[in-house]
Amino acid sequence: MKKLFKNIGPATLVTAAFIGPGTVTVCTLAGVNFGHALLWAMVLSVIATIVLQEMAARLGIISQRGLSEVIRTQIKHPTVRTLAIILILSAIVIGNAAYEAGNISGGVLGLETVLGESALYPSVIGIIAFVLLFIGNYKVLERALVTLVIIMSISFLITAIMTKPDLASVLKGMFVPTFPAESILTIIALIGTTVVPYNLFLHASLVKEKWNTAEDLSHARKDTFIAVILGGIVSMAIITSAASINLTDVSNAADLAKGLEPLFGSYAKYFLAIGLFAAGITSAITAPLAAAYVANGCLGWKASLKSWKFRSVWIGILLLGVLFSSFGIKSIEIIKFAQVANGILLPVIAGFLLWVMNNKEVLGKYRNSVRHNIFGFAILAIAIFLGAKSILKVFAII
Repeated sequence: MKKLFKNIGPATLVTAAFIGPGTVTVCTLAGVNFGHALLWAMVLSVIATIVLQEMAARLGIISQRGLSEVIRTQIKHPTVRTLAIILILSAIVIGNAAYEAGNISGGVLGLETVLGESALYPSVIGIIAFVLLFIGNYKVLERALVTLVIIMSISFLITAIMTKPDLASVLKGMFVPTFPAESILTIIALIGTTVVPYNLFLHASLVKEKWNTAEDLSHARKDTFIAVILGGIVSMAIITSAASINLTDVSNAADLAKGLEPLFGSYAKYFLAIGLFAAGITSAITAPLAAAYVANGCLGWKASLKSWKFRSVWIGILLLGVLFSSFGIKSIEIIKFAQVANGILLPVIAGFLLWVMNNKEVLGKYRNSVRHNIFGFAILAIAIFLGAKSILKVFAII
């Protein structure tokens, strides 16, 4: 058991990043509006996440560089390189600033569900995230997030079990794809909240903090497989919990907690609230961290976790998150918009990753095999198709 935990870490931080309040909100809406019908989208998302995150981890271990750093050094044409850097910086750094408000607001919802309202909650969550990031010790950060992910997972799984779901309906939803009316944006959001573009940058940067030789690839793959599947199970547990209530006026997990209470008692509310709080904290830590790694690679800083250049980025993201969440801006629409935007951004970042993963100069014999490319380009094609449909849907063309 000790050996197993020794080689678990970076991918758990990826899970901590994608199981945030955005995921909880989108999964809640999917369950309330469509029951178990969209569970297949989570299964697809888990497979896609494993494939792409394995590539990101392999890139980080073999090249000992982050994805944004590799892209910056491998694009030779100065204009194309500048455009790529601007796209990545704006999408990840600015995007994560928007996410951070939702992450902190989600953690606040968890606290409010149990303790009642208080204007101090955003600052409390911000301070916890600040302390863990400022310590600048990867092992401390990893252990804190692994603990929070375990708490979050147990909380959501117990909530789902308490609802006693129809297993036949769950299995059908997982393996028989259906497209209920008005479900396309929810499907995009489920994929966008799981296959998160910034996690590709985060994972490539984190693995080199823990591993540095090709022999470590097996540990990284096992870590990715276990952590991402666990994250997928948690997301499905939230959908399953939401599918069990008969409310239609549900906009977030706090509403889900209230809906569960009459059916399953106050305990369900507490488990859900603890899970939501842990989800908010983990994502409030990982979103600024990912933004700092992206800025570090794009701008060629070569900065460490304790560098003030590195810290300046995540501090800025964290402050914006605390500020906007303190204003009391409703995070539900921001979160939904961000998840759809993620689904649209995914093809661009996945395309960059696939291009790099076939570069012999960067990866040598560890570049993508034919099998890797088949899976990778299939995921890219699905992402392009769903992204295009979501754009058309948003602008009411279809």
